[in-house]
Amino acid sequence: MEEPQTRRAGNPQDWGSSGSWPEPRQARAGPSLSSVLSELPSAATVRYRGPGVLPWGGVEEEGEEEDRSFQALAEAAHQEQQDVLPSRELPWPMQARRAHRKSQARGQAAQASGSRVTHWTLQLRRSKEKFQRALQAAKPWAWTLKKIGGQFGAGTASYFSLLRFLLALNILASLLSVCMALLPTWLEGPPPPPPDTHNSTCGHYDPHLQGLVSFPSQLFSLLSGEGFLERSPLFYGFFPPRPRLAITYLSRTFAGGLLSLLLILHRSVSGLKQTLLAESGALTSYSHRVFSAWDFGLCGQVHVQLRRRQILGELKLELEEADVRRRAAVRTLGQQVWVWSVRALLNLLVCGLLAAAFYGVYWATGASVQLQEASIVQKAPLLKLVVDFLPSIFVSGVNFVLPPVFKLLAPLEGYTQSHQVIFILLRTVFLRLASLVMLLVSLWSQITCGGDAEAPACKTCGYNYEELPCWETRIGQEMYKLLLFDLLTGLAVTLLIQFPRKLLCSNLCPKVAAQEFQVPDEVLGLIYAQTVVWVGSFFCPLLPLLNTVKFLLLFYLKKLTLFSTCSPAARTFRASAASFFFPLVLLLGLAVSAVPVLYSIFLIPPSKLCGPFRGQESIWAQIPESIRGLSQTSQDFLFFLGTQAFAVPLLLLSSILMAYTVALANSHGRLISELKKQIETESQNKVFLARRAVALSSAQAL
Repeated sequence: MEEPQTRRAGNPQDWGSSGSWPEPRQARAGPSLSSVLSELPSAATVRYRGPGVLPWGGVEEEGEEEDRSFQALAEAAHQEQQDVLPSRELPWPMQARRAHRKSQARGQAAQASGSRVTHWTLQLRRSKEKFQRALQAAKPWAWTLKKIGGQFGAGTASYFSLLRFLLALNILASLLSVCMALLPTWLEGPPPPPPDTHNSTCGHYDPHLQGLVSFPSQLFSLLSGEGFLERSPLFYGFFPPRPRLAITYLSRTFAGGLLSLLLILHRSVSGLKQTLLAESGALTSYSHRVFSAWDFGLCGQVHVQLRRRQILGELKLELEEADVRRRAAVRTLGQQVWVWSVRALLNLLVCGLLAAAFYGVYWATGASVQLQEASIVQKAPLLKLVVDFLPSIFVSGVNFVLPPVFKLLAPLEGYTQSHQVIFILLRTVFLRLASLVMLLVSLWSQITCGGDAEAPACKTCGYNYEELPCWETRIGQEMYKLLLFDLLTGLAVTLLIQFPRKLLCSNLCPKVAAQEFQVPDEVLGLIYAQTVVWVGSFFCPLLPLLNTVKFLLLFYLKKLTLFSTCSPAARTFRASAASFFFPLVLLLGLAVSAVPVLYSIFLIPPSKLCGPFRGQESIWAQIPESIRGLSQTSQDFLFFLGTQAFAVPLLLLSSILMAYTVALANSHGRLISELKKQIETESQNKVFLARRAVALSSAQAL
């Protein structure tokens, strides 16, 4: 049996000065295989396959050592390249990459020996790499997320990754609240007592309970945010009217929103790259999963098993979606009409359910205010607590009932699993955010007397001071109750439904399948809770701190639920879609939350009886008043930033940069298209070569 030859690369200098392919050592009758191959268009692309790859049909020199060959070719290729690339970005074999890395390191060391600037540049680069590695190592729960991804799929791991990201956001927002709201309050002296509002034209406001307060009343105050909590640093009404405090309080709101926006954009852009690659089809082929998805740096049986499960889940997803696309491609015209008719009817049904839910939220908010004045409610503390929580109960109930309905309707529309997840997410996020918007619209209607500034209740002070003497604290209380009720609902569902169901299924009905972890519902729960915090952080400064504790508790609760009561999903979805779509929905929640906060800052007069902005025409009026206390040069510069003379050039510069970015992206897209065509040409050449080889072997046999 003839020993197979090991392909070794010859020295590029031995190929001849003209750059033509070397002739085979054994001549054959007729055209040689190398001469046939050298006529192909793809022969010019042999250098892109990296060193160590001979031309088609070329025969390697014998007697050369493998390491020396790779070393020589790596150095030759390195000299050829005008733009030096990192070794890991080169499409070369592993040994050639190592040789290239060593050669590059020697060159850098030789250059750095005589240049101080190069030396410090190298040190700075190394420090940056060490800092990035330290940040990666400092990320909490890295091993937990890897274990979840291996056992339950990358889609489930994306939920916990989003939860970790939101936890970091809330920690940063909590630090801003403490440093820019609480510390300035205490550094300027203890807060003054509540002002005497008995002779005020805007009503009377005294949140303190008089006399001995019973334990049930304290408990109800803790749950509703009233009583002793209403005059605490938790809410807006606690902070005294001090100019410096007002500036830092308002700056905290804008700084927190801007920081959240930048971090979410950074996360969504990084996820967009993965999504574009996944949707383009460049990385979704089976050959990529089989030949390129394995990590050869894994150590330990546990890591190997986790990676095997991840690849298996990706292959299952590819096969499922390929099957759905295959069935969709062979549909007849009648089947297409039927599918689109079903989709239209289902969307009408979804719109009807959403409209009913929104009307119910609006009704519950108005009914809560009316029922609080009833004598029977005032006498029964428990009934009063239920009435106080009526909007929160209705919003949470709608968000608990309708998402499973959307999940049942999604498979009937005939989409792939990834598209089903996206449609469920869109409908659920619209339900959750729109229900929150309806609650805020109802509250703002009560504050502004339905937008009628001439109404008797709003004519004196600009807002409904009779029902809402400190309307900012009232909004903060509603957001506090929504957050608290959402946490209590999650605990109740986990402890009273999921764990008992697991015990019953394990002991009484072993054949019943275990429940699956519903990633879309859980993700929308996180985004809804974060949107509530963004809305309420201005009116309830410590709400991000409460949400931090909630998310920390939620992480371990969901982890326990996942490993104790859930089984791996029978149908997964693409994690690349989650890495982009989840931050996109989070951006939508941030935009929705910014509208009521900005409306309150610029248009609604602040309460005259509480808060740091009392006595101002609007909350924003404190900023121009503070600017007027600066020097004339500072005033001119700051007021110039708000004029058209600054805005128009900024808009033109932004337009130019955007046009340049679009043109650059188009040029890169054309280059990618050319490279894809080159790859297709390579594949066609391989088919041609196989056919010629078969024809030549058949002719020789005859």
